[in-house]
Amino acid sequence: MNSLFNLRNVLFLNGISSGATGALLAVFAGTFASWFGVTTPTPFVEVGLFLVAFAALVIVAALRQPQAPGLVRLIIVLDVSWVLVSILVVVLQPVALSLVGNLLILGVAAWVAAMAGLQRRGLSQPA
Repeated sequence: MNSLFNLRNVLFLNGISSGATGALLAVFAGTFASWFGVTTPTPFVEVGLFLVAFAALVIVAALRQPQAPGLVRLIIVLDVSWVLVSILVVVLQPVALSLVGNLLILGVAAWVAAMAGLQRRGLSQPA
């Protein structure tokens, strides 16, 4: 596999992007709440903190020598779960969200789906 998209690099990319997204959500929760058309920033702080913790797990997986296939599979399951829940939130609208909020959810879901796919591909490649 192209070394740019090897499993370690994809895990690092996933960890960095998850951590950055989490930090932004937690720090700028009020701004995100207004973009999403909701009144309370608390869910953005909570999701942000979850993503920072998830990012730490992914970075640990990237640093493991050798890779831990079970840990990578867990990360893939969490990524796929994120995508499925994101789709459900947009389709079912348990809370009325703005168009911008829905588009941001779908955009992040597309990115996470790409990470899951690349991680799965990397897991199946010889080290």
